[in-house]
Amino acid sequence: MSPLGAPGGSNRIEHPDIIIQPFNPGITRLSAVNRREGDSMSVPPAQQQEKIRVKATIDGRPVYAQSDRTILQVCKENNIRIPTLCHDEQLSPIASCQLCVVELEGHGLLTSCNTRIADGMVIETRSENVISARKRSLETLLAGHYGDCVAPCQKACPAGIDIQGYLALIARGAYAEAVEVIKERLPLPGIIGRVCPHPCESACRRALVDDPIPICALKRFAADQELAGPNKFVPKIKPAAGKKVAIVGAGPAGLSAAYYLCREGYGVSLFEALPKAGGMLRYGIPDYRLPQDTLDGEIQAIVDMGAEIRTSQALGKDFTIDSLFKDGYDAVFLAIGAHKSSTMRVDGENLEGVYPGTNFLRSVVLGETVNIGKRVAVIGGGNTAIDAARTSLRLGAEEVTIIYRRSRHEMPATDWEVEEAEEEGVKLHFLAAPTRIVGDNGRVKAIECTKMELGEPDKSGRRSPQPLKGSEFLLPVDSVIAAIGQKPELAPIDGTSEIATKWGNIVANQDTLVTDMKGVFAGGDCVSGAATAVQAIAAGRRAAMAILRYLNGKPLALNEMPFEISRGELFEVKEHDFGKELAAKEKQRRQKMPAISPKERIIDFRQVELGYSEDAAMREAARCLECGCKAQNHCDLRDLSTEYGVASLKSPQDAPLLPRDLDHPFIERDPNKCIACGRCVRICQEVQGIGALSLNYRITSTGGTGPLLETTCVSCGLCVASCPVGALEPKKYLNPAYEVKTVCPYCGVGCGIYLGVRGGTVVSARGDAGNAVNAGNLCVKGRFGHDFIHHPDRLRKPLIKKKGSFVEASWDEALDLIAEKFSQYTGDRFAALSSARCTNEDNYLFQKFARGVMGTNNVDHCARL
Repeated sequence: MSPLGAPGGSNRIEHPDIIIQPFNPGITRLSAVNRREGDSMSVPPAQQQEKIRVKATIDGRPVYAQSDRTILQVCKENNIRIPTLCHDEQLSPIASCQLCVVELEGHGLLTSCNTRIADGMVIETRSENVISARKRSLETLLAGHYGDCVAPCQKACPAGIDIQGYLALIARGAYAEAVEVIKERLPLPGIIGRVCPHPCESACRRALVDDPIPICALKRFAADQELAGPNKFVPKIKPAAGKKVAIVGAGPAGLSAAYYLCREGYGVSLFEALPKAGGMLRYGIPDYRLPQDTLDGEIQAIVDMGAEIRTSQALGKDFTIDSLFKDGYDAVFLAIGAHKSSTMRVDGENLEGVYPGTNFLRSVVLGETVNIGKRVAVIGGGNTAIDAARTSLRLGAEEVTIIYRRSRHEMPATDWEVEEAEEEGVKLHFLAAPTRIVGDNGRVKAIECTKMELGEPDKSGRRSPQPLKGSEFLLPVDSVIAAIGQKPELAPIDGTSEIATKWGNIVANQDTLVTDMKGVFAGGDCVSGAATAVQAIAAGRRAAMAILRYLNGKPLALNEMPFEISRGELFEVKEHDFGKELAAKEKQRRQKMPAISPKERIIDFRQVELGYSEDAAMREAARCLECGCKAQNHCDLRDLSTEYGVASLKSPQDAPLLPRDLDHPFIERDPNKCIACGRCVRICQEVQGIGALSLNYRITSTGGTGPLLETTCVSCGLCVASCPVGALEPKKYLNPAYEVKTVCPYCGVGCGIYLGVRGGTVVSARGDAGNAVNAGNLCVKGRFGHDFIHHPDRLRKPLIKKKGSFVEASWDEALDLIAEKFSQYTGDRFAALSSARCTNEDNYLFQKFARGVMGTNNVDHCARL
């Protein structure tokens, strides 16, 4: 078929199992030419037929319609959905996408958008042949589609946060709105912005230009600014659902579940065994990384939503799972974490001065006396070991050594944590493991270790350490901190309920987090084993979603993941033309995080990293390359690919990169995503009468029509609104939280628009297709002219000219000046002209003022429409 499906092209879809029959002479097809004005779905006058009421059978039910209607129109009028990508009600049908196929008895498959309904037709819209043909068409359209549905940073984030979205809001200075975006997936941004290992940054493609975006630090910045600023994000709470959920454990998983359950109107009680809520966030992460006031502030925000927190309430001691159900709870979520330290299993482990890692950190937070002496050995290579070592320095230790049985490369601790520990004076002893602890009068005196060498990789993928015979050595120490792993405390669960455990963890369904006990769910470290806080928060949200379905009698299984196409991993992108294009961009090195000097910070537990300034944060956020498709939440191609089970895939790595047009002030054009449906070309020519676009730019590698700024484009954005994919997108588009129906204020036409809003910020605009005035179409001002609302240069206070210069004034001063000037001109000496942007109500009051106060009938309105 020709690119626009022009008449005369082939009518067959190439499919291994299905052949779409050629047009039957007895079936009336619509022409794509000679469209009669005012009737986009008509045939030329010579071919028009008298309207006759006909009866057809669609999907087994009788349907009555006028004979001038297409099958697609009739199905739409009868709430029978037929997919299409090339169809637009303002254009005559051309059937170029071949997705609207239906099966007509006796004729096989045919396109419904350009086939008239006829009496006696028996049509199937969801037969196996139809579904297979549609899926094949989608796969064909995707074969040349080069782009990312979702940004690689978002895919790497365990919580799936819309990172690209909140970075764009930070760059605009909309911090409360940025927090709103973050909290859609993660309710503790100030906390996670300080402690997350940020795998998102490892996937950031800005690394191909200069340095990754400091995504984690910017999350913290937005949360801190929102907390300190006047505009707070307050989630909308739905009406009370009349059911309540018990959450055992007020750590990251429990708090996360509480947030999302409270938001839906469910009663939530969190039962915490320790004196304060927070779990490992409070008792496992030192204050120099996560200050208590940050933790308290974000927990309080969840309490303010209606969550109840009962502290010093331990499972198995103060209550049981069964007693929770007897107390009227409708579901239980176990989020008890992994607070129990693993033992070293060496002689002398019970000596005074040997501390399990999590116990040591907890004791410090609780203010208990911890006598560690001057020389401390910390066993382990994870973040708990690093935290224990750095905490020891702050408690007065003079020499702290981390002993790890593998090499630096295999350390699970994050690189910057290790670097900061070294800056503070912590020593690292690699390829060594403890064999026994030597005591004197019941207290630690030394630790005996053996040297190790690395063998073959074990099940974790790391090379397995092997002891070297005869390599033992003694290290004199005053205390030993064992930070070699953590596991859940399962004693209150084992043997007391129907909940299964395995390998020291609670057994729960990986997707729904449901356990073997009815109404009981479990998630976070108690199921996965010790992991990161952001992973626990993601598990808490998943649990909340599953509990909501359970309490509403819905299937527990989560919806399947939506279709995704990706440009590939960082190393794959680097070798593609796109990666080479990125590498040629102007370099803007990442700004270093301000921090206290090593000598100062080991004195106490003050927060080490001070956070970005507002100017620095906005500059860093603006470095984002916006890899993810802006149309990901409204892309018809993606939605249909998900619906028809098209497997997620990578873009063709050998496809040449077609030049993208990014110079237009309002519109981004990416021909690599174009599916050649022709809607933009035709709507520009046939509806707007401009003809600025051509499909040549998609089909050739030369760019065809060239940049939009060099064409007759009037920036109406109708092509953007018509595009079913992300090939044409508004430059500053952000996904709105909700839309407000209103009338465009720019002139007197009265075009209907929907303004997309996030927080207090207008982030998008689209035409109201149901408005009789504009039928969804807008001019450049209506579609793109809303940036002024939040523009930093917008006047927010009156200005009065004094001594030749404008100075700020109060409203009373400004109105008094206007009244004084007006009083000098009354009657016919005064004329009143109102703007076309004024509402009818404003205009009524305006003419009333002119006639009643100023005594003049010289009143006019500048709109001539």
